Amino acid sequence: MVTNYEGDNIEFKENLPLLPIRDIVVYPFMILPLFVGRESSIQAVEHALNKSDRLILLSSQKDITAEHPDPNEIYELGTVAMIMRMRKLPDGRIKILVQGLSKARIMNFDQTAPYFVTKVEKVEDVADENDIIATNALMRSIREQLEKVISLGKVLSPDILTVLEDIQEPGRLADLVASNINLHVAEAQLILETLDPVERLHRINDILSRELEILAMQAKIRSNTKEEINKTQKEYFLREQIKAIKSELGDGEQSSEDAPEDEFQEIRNKIVAAKMPEEVAKEANKQLDRLEKMHPDSSESSIIRNYMEWLCDLPWSISSDEQIDIDSALEVLDEDHFDLKKVKERILEYLAVRQLKGKEMKGPILCFSGPPGVGKTSLGKSIAKATGREFVRISLGGVKDEAEIRGHRRTYVGAMPGRIIQAIKQAKTNNPVILLDEVDKLGGDHKGDPSSALLEVLDPEQNYDFRDHYLNIPFDLSNVMFIATSNVLENIPGPLRDRMEVINLSGYTQEEKVAISQKYLVPKQMEENGISDEHVEFSSEGLESLIKHFTAEAGLRNLERKIGALCRKVAMKIAKGEGVKTHILHETVLDFLGPPVFTKDDQKTEDEVGVCTGLAWTAAGGEVLYVESTKMHGQGLTLTGQLGDVMKESAQTAIGYIRSKSESLGIDYKAFEENEIHIHLPAGAIPKDGPSAGITLATTIISLLTNLPIDSSVAMTGEMTLTGKVLPIGGLKEKALAAMRMNIKTIVIPWKNKKDLVDIPKEYRDKLNFVPVKTIDEVLDVAIVGWQEAKNTRMKKKDKGKKRTSFPPVAA
Repeated sequence: MVTNYEGDNIEFKENLPLLPIRDIVVYPFMILPLFVGRESSIQAVEHALNKSDRLILLSSQKDITAEHPDPNEIYELGTVAMIMRMRKLPDGRIKILVQGLSKARIMNFDQTAPYFVTKVEKVEDVADENDIIATNALMRSIREQLEKVISLGKVLSPDILTVLEDIQEPGRLADLVASNINLHVAEAQLILETLDPVERLHRINDILSRELEILAMQAKIRSNTKEEINKTQKEYFLREQIKAIKSELGDGEQSSEDAPEDEFQEIRNKIVAAKMPEEVAKEANKQLDRLEKMHPDSSESSIIRNYMEWLCDLPWSISSDEQIDIDSALEVLDEDHFDLKKVKERILEYLAVRQLKGKEMKGPILCFSGPPGVGKTSLGKSIAKATGREFVRISLGGVKDEAEIRGHRRTYVGAMPGRIIQAIKQAKTNNPVILLDEVDKLGGDHKGDPSSALLEVLDPEQNYDFRDHYLNIPFDLSNVMFIATSNVLENIPGPLRDRMEVINLSGYTQEEKVAISQKYLVPKQMEENGISDEHVEFSSEGLESLIKHFTAEAGLRNLERKIGALCRKVAMKIAKGEGVKTHILHETVLDFLGPPVFTKDDQKTEDEVGVCTGLAWTAAGGEVLYVESTKMHGQGLTLTGQLGDVMKESAQTAIGYIRSKSESLGIDYKAFEENEIHIHLPAGAIPKDGPSAGITLATTIISLLTNLPIDSSVAMTGEMTLTGKVLPIGGLKEKALAAMRMNIKTIVIPWKNKKDLVDIPKEYRDKLNFVPVKTIDEVLDVAIVGWQEAKNTRMKKKDKGKKRTSFPPVAA
């Protein structure tokens, strides 16, 4: 029985009835009502009231759903409480008011049926030996945090802050706070089992800090939601006011209720007017039905509206009226472009087939490949003009994302169709000419490979059913005429290149540049700079000087810029009041533009030992390269000029061939042991690579070691094997143009490239002497001055030596 009840000095019997409780943990000094409904629990309460001096052990269940818990499902540490009052309820339950007295631990169960009777042991808090100042600070922090919790909306007893001010014991403060902040049973039990009061305070402090963060976030969310609701309501009222004002002014005849219906009807009318295919119209009506059921301010509503706009704006049934007239198409092409006979012939062939087969013909995929400035992009515009189609240009340079071609899924924020569908919408017809510019500069990364996405677009067998990721419905691209452009054909992936018909466009000769300047570039620049024929006259002499001394390109862009610079000089004279007509002659060009950029010093005019003229191909056209070599005391081979691995191997191959054939070439084998050979290709800052310099490297080394000069008017290109055979190369037309610009007369080419001479215009072949060769011996006969005489001299010496060492006949 209770003998003393002052503070913690509480004594009680060892055997007490047990009342398992759910959803709550009772702490010492805590007064609260409990509702008891289980029969076993009611009997335990009656036992306490009759035989245990109103004392009972309250311990929480581990599983709150258990109706009849086992002893191992009840926490071992509980609270001994006194039943202060008991009242029976009409439904058979009882309500008791209890006050916690002290913590107690269950030692064993003396009885488990019909109710629990346990043997208990009193548990007291451990001695408090902590820093008093730190403890007081912690207690004050808990009081302040609890006050903030209440201020943020946590519902607690209104008198708790007043009660906390009067409590100075750390353990009682922790228990009181824990009993009022609605902790989970497991967390509240952990607080009950913590016997160090200061440690209990720390746990309560952490719990309050966490609760503060949660309450602050809830308050922020409520505030944002309230602001959004207020903003929406404000916008709604403002719209209603605008509608009312328009109605009063007579500007709005329709009511706000009728406006959405009219909007949906307008979309339905657009669907009908677009004459969509059956599958597309079905999807459009399905999405419109969804849109009608949505709130107009929802995010998905705006996505569907945008999707419906795209569907209605695409030209599903709108086509351009083709002008299939071969003669008029040829006139258009001749008017816009000089020469390019092969390209024009291919376009006219397409129009002829189209005229015979009609719309059943699938559009061709042409690819114009060539250096910059030769007219690839402008040629696409001329094709559209000649065929009467709309023209759209898509720049693919630097595109790395597959979605740029196929479009984004509508699930992404800011999703939109790919560039192909955008171009169709821009053209407003389903059969435009679409120019895929710089297709060789497509990239690829973790977002996908756009060149692979183009495979379906450019395949006539597949593109009739092209599905953009955004639209997710088929669009027929078979009527579209696709034209691709590239500078380097080798940079286009093989499967993509296989789907295109490649047409190579090389650079222009000086005569062609003069003709193009007079017909196209000069009139264009004069118009752009505000001058006319009354102010300036471009002579052929002046244009030739401009081309020869200020441009060394395969295309026309730099030439057009220089013509523009001359026109601006003339415009400056006119603006100053000088009314004299300017005649563009050689002297005028030098006077306006300054000293020549390219002079005769750039051309090799003297026959030199160890200096050979080679021809190279670049993305900007053909180039002339001078290969220089020298020898010095030492051993080995030195290569400079930023040479690539392939060109370095060509030099090693040339050395291997020369050493193996040194006797027949008239070279002392000791030359390689006593001399270091240094080969250099200017300019050193420009990287160089490729196999076509093989015979050039071999010729310069042989010239160096035999001390015979190389003909300065001869240039060469070709790959050489270790046995001295000459293999074919590419870019012959571009290399021939480069040779013509440098006044070279003879070009040594591989024998297997002889067939490519057909593609070179007759005016090129008339000005250049092409010498096909099969072996390096034939190259030396053409390129090295005096080679044949030196060869004959070696043969005579060899024959004479044979006669000198022969034995006289023996007499029989």
